[in-house]
Amino acid sequence: MARSTAILVVMLTLALTGSGQKLKVDSAYQKEFEKWKAGLVADLKENYLPLAGLFWLKPGENKFGSDSKAPVALPPGSSPAEAGVFVLQGKEVTVKFAPGVQAKVDGNPAGEMKLASDVSGKASVVELGTLRIHVIQRGERVGIRVKDLNSPALKDYMGPVFYPLQGQYRITADWIPSDGKKTVAVPNVLGDVIPTPVAGEARFKINGQELHLEALGGDAKDGLFFVFKDLTSKTETYPPGRFFKPRRYRTARSCWISMRPTIRLAR
Repeated sequence: MARSTAILVVMLTLALTGSGQKLKVDSAYQKEFEKWKAGLVADLKENYLPLAGLFWLKPGENKFGSDSKAPVALPPGSSPAEAGVFVLQGKEVTVKFAPGVQAKVDGNPAGEMKLASDVSGKASVVELGTLRIHVIQRGERVGIRVKDLNSPALKDYMGPVFYPLQGQYRITADWIPSDGKKTVAVPNVLGDVIPTPVAGEARFKINGQELHLEALGGDAKDGLFFVFKDLTSKTETYPPGRFFKPRRYRTARSCWISMRPTIRLAR
């Protein structure tokens, strides 16, 4: 891993300094980028900016409400202090609302019912005022994820800021498929470390420098997924790294790599 990291840092330095050559970004790609950006903003507003809490359940009853001492403590003022309990039995979760609490599950009024988790493919959604609550399952752990439609992060969101598109970093890479044996340990935000298979390697040149990137998912036919860091990480961009997918493919052995502008952290 140390060798790969060193190579990527060199690539980032080149990407930041640039070759001085300015290539025009074609209008088709500009339109594609604007469409992608609109989708990104919609995804942030729906799935990430409203996030208000994640609580791992213990077997048995787990009280929830706006009481800060509750095992599942909801945002202040968003619900009654004691709104009900989540009951965990094995990996099954049942919600029981306190008397008088107005809530819905999947759009229907509910007092007590079992909740489907996200691993079912269609998680049950609890509606409690401006809160949207669902069950998640990660390995042996079962938790409650809370979103708040009245979240300040959502209300105050000014939109992402991007570096300008630079046509000189649209490059052609040779694609070398993996033998399927190599994996990379990838940590996630929940603290889990997941062995992730390496799909293969894209080899290319920037400013005469031979470089490579390992794909951590997908395939050359349906799409690849790359992760790397650069010198802007932790200061102007997302600390864990940059994420991108090749724009399109020419043959099974080569692909276009378009490095999309990186989102600057909103301040």
